[in-house]
Amino acid sequence: RAGPGAAGRVGVPPPRLSPRPAQSTVCEKIMELLGQNEVEQRQRKVLILSQDSFYKVLTAEQQAKALKGQYNFDHPDAFDNDLMHSTLKNIVEGKTVEVPTYDFVTHSRLAETTVVYPADVVLFEGILVFYNQDIRDMFHLRLFVDTDSDVRLSRRVLRDMKRGRDLEQILTQYTTFVKPAFEEFCLPTKKYADVIIPRGVDNMVAINLIVQHIQDILNGDICKWQRGALNGHGRTYKRPFPEQAEGGVLAAGKRSHLESSSRPH
Repeated sequence: RAGPGAAGRVGVPPPRLSPRPAQSTVCEKIMELLGQNEVEQRQRKVLILSQDSFYKVLTAEQQAKALKGQYNFDHPDAFDNDLMHSTLKNIVEGKTVEVPTYDFVTHSRLAETTVVYPADVVLFEGILVFYNQDIRDMFHLRLFVDTDSDVRLSRRVLRDMKRGRDLEQILTQYTTFVKPAFEEFCLPTKKYADVIIPRGVDNMVAINLIVQHIQDILNGDICKWQRGALNGHGRTYKRPFPEQAEGGVLAAGKRSHLESSSRPH
């Protein structure tokens, strides 16, 4: 414990640069701390689902623009929200679903899909998961991973260069589409968050609190869960929550619980 006068010698380590988006690394850290990343897919009680899997199938013209860095993947219209909503709805109902596989090099949806089995907790992450109200209202706990703009840019450069894009195209796309879209579409959704996590995966205090909360759900310590009781803002869901069954908290007899993580880029 730091005493008086020690503030100048005690601080937070600088962020670790990674090509992975901030919200992805936070979700992966949560999975690691819960020990779920080592569990076989069918047996997992917690799983991660990414909004990036639901990018729309592009037309030939859109794909040509995408290959030149001239397509806006950070706009809400870039996502197949109908498919996203129906997939999440099926997960909520405890069904096994097939999630699209997206190729970020060719900007196309592959024929192969990923099978996702029912789980007690689903971490749904992406840049605009709070933008669509129908989807936003499905979440029980909304997390916003807040990352410094320089770190966001550094991560994007590292990531896109690994995908074979040149630096000039990356920076042009960032200034033309990414930054303006963040300010117009992503940042305003921060107001919907129940928990804001500054510094991403480096904020282990916040991550440990989330991990403990998920463990409480898995252990059955939370029997009735209403948003207003958790976030202190007096808000509650439009629909009441029945007693949980098998660890789930959304509907009796179902093993599904949605949590969401969003981040600026």
